[in-house]
Amino acid sequence: MVSYYLLLSLLLFPFLLFLKLTSPKHKYRLPPGPWTIPIIGSIHHLIGAGHPHHALRDLSRQYGDLMYLQLGEIPSVVVSSKEAAREVLKTHDLAFCTRFAHSTVKILYYDGKDMGFAPYGEHWRELRKICVLELLSSKQVQSFRSIRDEEVRSMIQWISTSASSSGGIVNLSEGLLVMINNVVLRAIMGNKFKDQKKALNDVLKVFDLITGFNLANLFPSSGIANMISGTKRKAKECHWTLDQLLDSIIQEHRARESDGEVEDLLRVLLKLHDETSENNSLTPDIIKAVILDLITAGTDTTAVTLDWTIAELIKNPEVMQKAQTEVRQQLQGRDYITESDLDKLNFLHLVIKETLRLHPPGPLLPRECREACTIFGYDIPKGACVLVNLWALGRDSKHWKNADEFKPDRFADMNSDVSLNAMEFIPFGAGRRSCPGMSFGLAILELALANLLYHFNWELPCGMKPDELDMTETFGFTTRKKSPLLLQAQRYIALT
Repeated sequence: MVSYYLLLSLLLFPFLLFLKLTSPKHKYRLPPGPWTIPIIGSIHHLIGAGHPHHALRDLSRQYGDLMYLQLGEIPSVVVSSKEAAREVLKTHDLAFCTRFAHSTVKILYYDGKDMGFAPYGEHWRELRKICVLELLSSKQVQSFRSIRDEEVRSMIQWISTSASSSGGIVNLSEGLLVMINNVVLRAIMGNKFKDQKKALNDVLKVFDLITGFNLANLFPSSGIANMISGTKRKAKECHWTLDQLLDSIIQEHRARESDGEVEDLLRVLLKLHDETSENNSLTPDIIKAVILDLITAGTDTTAVTLDWTIAELIKNPEVMQKAQTEVRQQLQGRDYITESDLDKLNFLHLVIKETLRLHPPGPLLPRECREACTIFGYDIPKGACVLVNLWALGRDSKHWKNADEFKPDRFADMNSDVSLNAMEFIPFGAGRRSCPGMSFGLAILELALANLLYHFNWELPCGMKPDELDMTETFGFTTRKKSPLLLQAQRYIALT
């Protein structure tokens, strides 16, 4: 891998040297950072050092909570403490309220017309307003309660059937992903569709492409880097496939628009489009971009969090026992856990918070510096990519006792408002661009987890011990488990 980047350096050297010599010179007092190599900058410090969020945390211990890296052509600042995060996401929020979007993201998300990657401005503010007031309001999230209920019940039945036909072993990771995808698609479109499995695979390809740590994104001006990586070609192919799918979904939806079904999110968007067609503020491409946002943000992040939650409970059987005891004692004799029951399950909510602390769905929160500013006496240049290392914040031993251990009770002694908004715990982001879909995701997560704990006893297969469970991560848009969660499921029969 090292020789690969060195070869690339030689190939790119003449072109990038010309750019460097002809570019205007600026004198900045940049944050400290590791030494660089011409052309590739600081990339070599990340090679062979594990996942980027791990490597960046380790480097920050040497160079500070505000650290400068030159990642190829991309000037980057890494934030690794709650104090620095507060400066970026609160004190200077307006300077950093644009999300950094590389060329691959723009290809996939309709040139940044979606809410997730649109630059801060009137267009983004309008989309944010639509999402907060029309698509993801408390009332709208509550209206999908029956969908969540049906899909979680279906998952419980699937686990029971799969366990009885495969010696009790189920691929829980697969079941969770399918269930959550069903909830998200039904909330968006009102129903499921025939090519749903293929669509899910296409959506998962998006996550593999939009991670910023590939050649095309690190060297955006280089045709050679793009040719070697093939990332832009793959992104264009993926975008074309998804665009065709979204077009067909919209056409099908319009054809059955007057059938009296409960109003779904796509119908809300189409109504808004028809109402604003004169000023063209919600074009077909923007609608498709927002739908893609809802699918990608709603599916993988929630599934990954639920997967890690069960994995941590398996890894820590005493915590599993405490969580199951709470559910089964509070709701003894029930056939099914409903959303009305969830307020009684205090420890379950602590388990979810602790999972989000250790395993934030997106480990690195990207921002772009819209205007030059100064933080801790250091200059942050306009256009720099700012990466808030959420994974590092959640494991900072200065703020968390036994930071790497799974201890949900730590949150019992914390004020609930503080624990959800303190800068050391911001799994859903903070500031103007905090995640508007938090309540939507948590609603699925809490209901599914409560029923999984209530209906089944869970163990590792083949006599494996809890400390043998593979907890290896894969890095990408979200931090998934490298290996699927294969578990022995035994149906729990409540005594009445």
